[in-house]
Amino acid sequence: MGVPKFYRWISERYPCLSEVVKEHQIPEFDNLYLDMNGIIHQCSHPNDDDVHFRISDDKIFTDIFHYLEVLFRIIKPRKVFFMAVDGVAPRAKMNQQRGRRFRSAKEAEDKIKKAIEKGETLPTEARFDSNCITPGTEFMARLHEHLKYFVNMKISTDKSWQGVTIYFSGHETPGEGEHKIMEFIRSEKAKPDHDPNTRHCLYGLDADLIMLGLTSHEAHFSLLREEVRFGGKKTQRVCAPEETTFHLLHLSLMREYIDYEFSVLKEKITFKYDIERIIDDWILMGFLVGNDFIPHLPHLHINHDALPLLYGTYITILPELGGYINESGHLNLPRFEKYLVKLSDFDREHFSEVFVDLKWFESKVGNKYLNEAAGVAAEEARNYKEKKKLKGQENSLCWAALDKNEGEMVTSKDNLEDETEDDDLFETEFRQYKRTYYMTKMGVDIVSDDFLADQAACYVQAIQWILHYYYHGVQSWSWYYPYHYAPFLSDIRNISTLKIHFELGKPFKPFEQLLAVLPAASKNLLPTCYQHLMTSEDSPIIEYYPPDFKTDLNGKQQEWEAVVLIPFIDEKRLLEAMETCNHSLKKEERKRNQHSECLMCWYDRDTEFVYPSPWPEKFPAIERCCTRYKIISLDAWRVDINKNKITRVDQKALYFCGFPTLKHIKHKFFLKKSGVQVFQQSSRGENMMLEILVDAESDELTVENVASSVLGKSVFVNWPHLEEARVVAVSDGETKFYLEEPPGTQKLYSGRTAPPSKVVHLGDKEQSNWAKEVQGISEQEMGVFLCHSGWSTVAHSYHTSPQPGTPELKQSSCLCLCNSWDYSCTPPCQATILIFCRDGVSLCCSG
Repeated sequence: MGVPKFYRWISERYPCLSEVVKEHQIPEFDNLYLDMNGIIHQCSHPNDDDVHFRISDDKIFTDIFHYLEVLFRIIKPRKVFFMAVDGVAPRAKMNQQRGRRFRSAKEAEDKIKKAIEKGETLPTEARFDSNCITPGTEFMARLHEHLKYFVNMKISTDKSWQGVTIYFSGHETPGEGEHKIMEFIRSEKAKPDHDPNTRHCLYGLDADLIMLGLTSHEAHFSLLREEVRFGGKKTQRVCAPEETTFHLLHLSLMREYIDYEFSVLKEKITFKYDIERIIDDWILMGFLVGNDFIPHLPHLHINHDALPLLYGTYITILPELGGYINESGHLNLPRFEKYLVKLSDFDREHFSEVFVDLKWFESKVGNKYLNEAAGVAAEEARNYKEKKKLKGQENSLCWAALDKNEGEMVTSKDNLEDETEDDDLFETEFRQYKRTYYMTKMGVDIVSDDFLADQAACYVQAIQWILHYYYHGVQSWSWYYPYHYAPFLSDIRNISTLKIHFELGKPFKPFEQLLAVLPAASKNLLPTCYQHLMTSEDSPIIEYYPPDFKTDLNGKQQEWEAVVLIPFIDEKRLLEAMETCNHSLKKEERKRNQHSECLMCWYDRDTEFVYPSPWPEKFPAIERCCTRYKIISLDAWRVDINKNKITRVDQKALYFCGFPTLKHIKHKFFLKKSGVQVFQQSSRGENMMLEILVDAESDELTVENVASSVLGKSVFVNWPHLEEARVVAVSDGETKFYLEEPPGTQKLYSGRTAPPSKVVHLGDKEQSNWAKEVQGISEQEMGVFLCHSGWSTVAHSYHTSPQPGTPELKQSSCLCLCNSWDYSCTPPCQATILIFCRDGVSLCCSG
């Protein structure tokens, strides 16, 4: 599921979340999960702007194999390797898939048309249609067989794969890839012998994986993804994984940042402050900015500070709720309604800006109602009130302000008249403003109370469906949100007593989904017997495949964010239309139109057979295949909705090297617009800054004794990520101590062994350069604020083979951990040294 701009926003808000992957500094993981569709897209159509680009299937398959090998080699999972390809999705997802595929086909057609108009000669081979990356196509069937071949080949020939259990959930198994992965994780957690210290790594490109990972409430969970570059011209994506910079985003840090974000609640609420429940509510708030299943609420955009608004409202209203809103995937409707009522103030605040503009124009053009419809509504409201006034049914003071026949009034009453009239006008304009939205966006003639009630019910039902999907899996395959737009917050009312129920139903078959999501331009991806349903004027469902369509930015900025205005599929009509064609399917096509189970594979030295090649001309057969299989039924990992509970882990008693935490160094946190560098650009919003606190006992340290304490020693730098390094130089800006060694030396000097060192005094230019480097080294890069900058050390990263040992606290209070990633005790204090302050040496770090 995608949440546009969410990944960038949280990376700017919480700058320490991610670290660049360095193969020798990666934490040890038990399980690696791959959301495969991102890899398939990258390897098959790396540059959609190049209309001349062509690629063969064998090249695609080879590139995918290579990508999988590299990811496995980087992470080196110890227990489980899970590969998940998107299968048939829930109907709620198909609406987004349909819009995306219609837009993709239209964009490709437009680019080809422009190239021909320019006189360019295009290749005679057919271009790769990315819409074929949909369950049930011939391409996906071929890829499925080649991926099974690849798994068998690696298990049989690569020792690093032979101690790991491999799961392969292909396109034939229903469900989105990442949700099939989460279904597996939930089932493992439900087992009595589940290890709560399991270390998970999930690869995928969708920003919502952050939310999905947090729903597990697992302590050690990281996300692996390619580096993201924003801004500038769109460039060709790098396909070769060796040329790709990978990032690890640690949900352990995300959990701590969320705790900081809402820490003020600890002193405000009368019930227990529970970070796990805060995280659940944080996930719920993330749904309100829109995703693949529901549109965003009007004017609530991430790049217009929607998320700080949601968080601020939550902090304000939670003390009044008496408990949390998201109860492990179940909406507490009375509390949710109170939250939305408070949040709906935003609707009026946003419109007040519009209203001010209307009043200004009114003063310029002399027209009391620029909005003619609003004017009519306002006059009708005024007349109605005056009639009620004559009957004595309203407060006399209020109606005196509206009575044209009233006698002279005192000045205060004149002011009251103006204020009342402005209030009435504002409310009238506001109602009409919303009415116009519903009439123009949703095509309704009358915005009745029943219509608004239905809008509110549909939206709340959508939120509950998504919560279930994240926490419990699919609760209804057929449910979907039936509108392109969401209602106003101020219209989501009277929901506390709603009865929400879902029928599970069953997933579409692959060909049913193809016909539901593909445009007519991609008709060749369907069996021939169905193609006329997309193109023939006599087709009973021809209106579902418009050759041209409109899009609506709806407050967004990029064309890819626009709403694709195509009709929703009626499931009953679709299946009835297909029924008359099903008998014409060939045997091979019938096989493609079925669901199948997930495969569990492992190495067995006593098993040996010949595995045939799926493409003998390109790939050799596996002469000695040593793979054992087990078929996992479709519902084997389904966990009862009432058994998905939070696994509690004693965080204070556990620490795994490589899984960062902010607890190592004393610091305070605050929000500040600091322009921290994120994705090669200065951030625009507020950053959660971490200010390291100075220890008073460090005042007696000098550059000389600091150098003698750490020079040539092992330290951990780049807090909170704890990258092991060796100190090679120490300086206070005037004097510099450094190791005097032959180039390439990696020796550690332990105990009383004095390292070969040299001291030099810096010139004016060197002092100036040093001061500039120290001044911005941390705050601008990682959001770590050092209140004084005066001394520094230089530490070079290095890697040594794992050695047993215990943590040792050295004279400089620099924590030295053993190199083994198996060490699992909480470090007692600071983990690294980089910056010292001249007014009393402070042990700090480079964040």
